[in-house]
Amino acid sequence: MTKSTFWPDIAAKAKSEHRPFFTMAPMEAVSNTVFRQVIAKAYAPDTFFSEFVYAKGITDPTTKFPVDGRLYVDKTESKKPVVQLWGNIAEDFESAGQAIQSQGFPAIDINTGCPDKTVIKNHGGSDLIRHHDDLIKIVQAAKKTDLAVSIKTRLGYSKAEEFKEWIPFLLEQHVDLLTIHLRSKMEMSKVPAHFEVIDDIIKMRNEIAPETLIQINGDVEDFQAGLKLAKEHPGLDGIMIGRGVFYNPFAFEPVSKNHSLDELLGLLRMQLDLFDKFATHYDVPRFPSLKRFFKIYARPELGATDLRNEMLQANSTDEVRKILDDFQSK
Repeated sequence: MTKSTFWPDIAAKAKSEHRPFFTMAPMEAVSNTVFRQVIAKAYAPDTFFSEFVYAKGITDPTTKFPVDGRLYVDKTESKKPVVQLWGNIAEDFESAGQAIQSQGFPAIDINTGCPDKTVIKNHGGSDLIRHHDDLIKIVQAAKKTDLAVSIKTRLGYSKAEEFKEWIPFLLEQHVDLLTIHLRSKMEMSKVPAHFEVIDDIIKMRNEIAPETLIQINGDVEDFQAGLKLAKEHPGLDGIMIGRGVFYNPFAFEPVSKNHSLDELLGLLRMQLDLFDKFATHYDVPRFPSLKRFFKIYARPELGATDLRNEMLQANSTDEVRKILDDFQSK
């Protein structure tokens, strides 16, 4: 464990409200300052995670995986996110942690679950499931800062059954928080999350590292689903939502409400403005990366299929605004 009270404080506040804590998952080209502000406008989770950040890139701008705007935090954000780091060199995590701490971030998360081929090829993400010695060194290096240290992982590399050895090993590292995506690397997101192992994981935690908080990720779409899951599995501390925000940007709302198309398009307009503002600081991400978000707002069930298809043909934020103006003026 670290001396940081970051995660215990979050857990204590949630517990006082008789619920698990909720976080938004680290997602490549999604969890940056722009989308964090949009989700916060809709309804903020207890805390956010950053995009994936290559540990070495924080102190070495010449790497092939530059940080660019991944650590940018807009002054309007109420708090800085947890920084998720990937890589496999302990020294990189130590230097990255020191740099992140100096910038006022509260916590770092070690990525041992990403199934991306490029990340694995460079010995990060879920590749660490196969290299225990590297992970031990990384955790020790990360703990040399005053930051909270957590790990995000999967149940195993080839098979979900690997959790029986893998999770106890992680618990023996005594981090502040362990987040588990309830699938193996090979399963990707092609099978349902293995909710049936949650109680086994909680039992492992209670026996090996009772101070480590447990958070689960995978197939939890919104606050209500997370609350139900936590009630079904006493001892579960936190719920991380990832893809759920693509189905519903109001996923963290404690009381589910019906939201109009105009409300959703208002969030899209906010995202367009924030995107343009972000572009004045960094040359990434570029406009095509915005198109993945259109499906969040232009919902087929709200009669916006044609609107979404038209926006997908746009080449700039101004073109999208013009399309929205024409649509909403009808």
